[in-house]
Amino acid sequence: MSGHSHWAGIKHRKGINDAARAKIFTKHGKLITIAARSGDGNPDTNFQLRLAIERARAANMPKENIERSIKRGTGELKDAVEIQEVLYEAYGPGQVAMLIKTATDNKNRTLGELKTILTKAGGKMVPAGSVSYLFKLVGNIGLPVEKEADIGALELQAIEAGAEDTIYSENTLTLYTRPEGLQKTKESLEKDGLKIETAGLVWSPIQKMILDEDSKLDYEKLLEMLDEQDDVQEIYDNL
Repeated sequence: MSGHSHWAGIKHRKGINDAARAKIFTKHGKLITIAARSGDGNPDTNFQLRLAIERARAANMPKENIERSIKRGTGELKDAVEIQEVLYEAYGPGQVAMLIKTATDNKNRTLGELKTILTKAGGKMVPAGSVSYLFKLVGNIGLPVEKEADIGALELQAIEAGAEDTIYSENTLTLYTRPEGLQKTKESLEKDGLKIETAGLVWSPIQKMILDEDSKLDYEKLLEMLDEQDDVQEIYDNL
């Protein structure tokens, strides 16, 4: 079901130098700011904020950066610009359907830069609704799995906690929930003592496609180019 594994793979392969680390922290900071503004600044009562902070900590984002991002979202920083989450729709090489999630303080700038990147890579932006119907919003939880673990028992435990589907691949058990069931499922698994590697809402493809090798290489180049764009947060596709 997952439509973001290729994007995750591209990000994982990139070397983490100081400039790349600063860019990663900026991206996490934007998500924290958006979450704090849409709810409140307390992660104990704002589940989306808690998820954003957990992802930032997993990337070793400093505590002071996290706190500053929260204050930007709650309005405690007077000079803070407004950051919005915007989902753009596109087709990549080989007609891969793409949803590009961004966090931006200037939608016109972001749209223009995305159009340029996609055009260079053989893709194109499309109007809202052209691609999104090919996806559905689901809760997504990643559990790291030890080699000796009983996968069947873990899957049963996940289903009892609220998961509707599971996929095991590369030492990770990925769980899918209804969007409204993500928090309950995550907290239930944590109560059982299971380690959560990732958790959040993702756009999952309803049906997948297969790319030929040439288009696949072109698509990976596009993902690398999009990763360099400061406002891009996540990319979901139907591969």
